[in-house]
Amino acid sequence: MALYELFSHPVERGYRAGLCSKAALFLLLAAALTYIPPLLVAFRSHGFWLKRSSYEEQPTVRFQHQVLLVALLGPECGGFLAWSTFPAFNRLQGDHLRVPLVSTREEDRNQDGKMDMLHFKLELPLQSTEQVLGVQLILTFSYQLHRMSTFVMQSMVFLQSSFAVPGSQLYVHGDLRLQQKQPLSCGGLDVRYNVSVINGTSPFAYDYDLTHIVAAYQERNENTICDSLTVYTYLPGFWEIIKFAWVQYVSILLIFLWVFERIKRFVFQNQVVTTIPVTGMPQGEVYKEHLS
Repeated sequence: MALYELFSHPVERGYRAGLCSKAALFLLLAAALTYIPPLLVAFRSHGFWLKRSSYEEQPTVRFQHQVLLVALLGPECGGFLAWSTFPAFNRLQGDHLRVPLVSTREEDRNQDGKMDMLHFKLELPLQSTEQVLGVQLILTFSYQLHRMSTFVMQSMVFLQSSFAVPGSQLYVHGDLRLQQKQPLSCGGLDVRYNVSVINGTSPFAYDYDLTHIVAAYQERNENTICDSLTVYTYLPGFWEIIKFAWVQYVSILLIFLWVFERIKRFVFQNQVVTTIPVTGMPQGEVYKEHLS
């Protein structure tokens, strides 16, 4: 009668030896060579620990309605005209003070509750003999991020332009971008720079000097400029670091597991180290070996 294979399963074969035997020492060495080298390879290949990451977020930006203007004139016209929304600054200008016509409008184009655009228009009245050769303008904003951490800052935009010939109109278009010297923290509340960039109550001219204001502002780890990028860097948290490192480690570990599994099988099957082979049989079943 013809025989057919109706069922099959692998038979487990074990190898017994003492804990102080060469076989036990070999397994300990194989385990160390299996798990430690992948860690070293992943670490030495750089980028094992995720030290910083980046993401995109639309900030919550609101115009603070604080303006400081300096219009540069020719030497024969008195040098400059100035105006601001700070009464103390205006009192220091004397005959150089010139009040402009200002109109502003914030617009939420996609109706998501965040302002997308600021329309700012300033018209400076001039006498017939005055000619503008340059403009310096500061606008202040409230700037907030909420996705990775709550970051709140009082920021500004400094616009500066000079003309080879007298100009009558200046048009500027751009995005308010966060400029970072250090990554943001992951989580928590960061209000280090939630202070006015201009000390509007100071009676001293030095506190309104544009060179001093811009220099102090640029010393911050985070400030804003008028540009077109909106990517933020931050320090990742513990679990994000582990998630990134684990993928690299396991991808290398799988190769070592495959190699050392075959090395161990060869060593024990060929009795390179002395052991007692033991074949495991499931309980409650009887097996017959048919010899031809």
